[in-house]
Amino acid sequence: MEENTNNREGNHIMKEWKGIIIALIAGACAIACVTIFSQNIVNYKKTSGSGGLTATGSANCDFESDLIVWRGSFSSEGLTAQEAYRTIKKDADQIKKYLVDNGVSEDEMVFSSVTINERWESEYNEEGDRIRDYLAGYSLYQDVSITSTDIDKIENISRDISGLIESGVQFASEEPEYYYTKLDELKLQLIEEATQNAKARIDLMAQGTGAVTGELLSANLGVFQITAQNSNTEYSYGGYFDTSSRNKTASITVKLNYAVN
Repeated sequence: MEENTNNREGNHIMKEWKGIIIALIAGACAIACVTIFSQNIVNYKKTSGSGGLTATGSANCDFESDLIVWRGSFSSEGLTAQEAYRTIKKDADQIKKYLVDNGVSEDEMVFSSVTINERWESEYNEEGDRIRDYLAGYSLYQDVSITSTDIDKIENISRDISGLIESGVQFASEEPEYYYTKLDELKLQLIEEATQNAKARIDLMAQGTGAVTGELLSANLGVFQITAQNSNTEYSYGGYFDTSSRNKTASITVKLNYAVN
């Protein structure tokens, strides 16, 4: 009888220990699951949510144009095409002489072909009714453009064409246009500087968050803009290219996206 009692007590103790062990194992598993789940959340935020670090860098540079283009046009009229052509030919010769006398070489000037238009007029009776249309004569037009690296010289000529006007030439002068022949080199320089600026910003953000930058995921080039210096010209989505100012400012942006570890 005593032996049976002892066996029952031993079995009861074993059951209690098994329950404690199972509870401990279950608790450990629960803690492990929570830890793993928490770690997964942290890793997800680092890799999935932000897509790395992104920053936009910019660069700009002031420069002076090294090429000027000045255009003008002139016209003549005559009862016949031959008469009008003789007049415009004489005007073209006078313009050419005027430019040469002011230091412009023939290589710097280009005369376009002559455009001929018929001039039609209408005849009306005393009652105001149109009787007929008739050919009243011809109008001829021609353009001339001067391209030069001597900006000061061409600027001075374009500002004073009184000599041509006084000679009877119907000359219409346009505003000079200013260009830069080393624009490709300048653009590459600005792209390099804007890229360095963007990378510096990304490195600064990485230091602040304790992250380490990895590989470059993407790089996007922004719009290249050329505006007049000290102007309030708003940037255009498709880019802006100023030709009216001798002194200009070029700018560009670069957007970089880096993975983080």
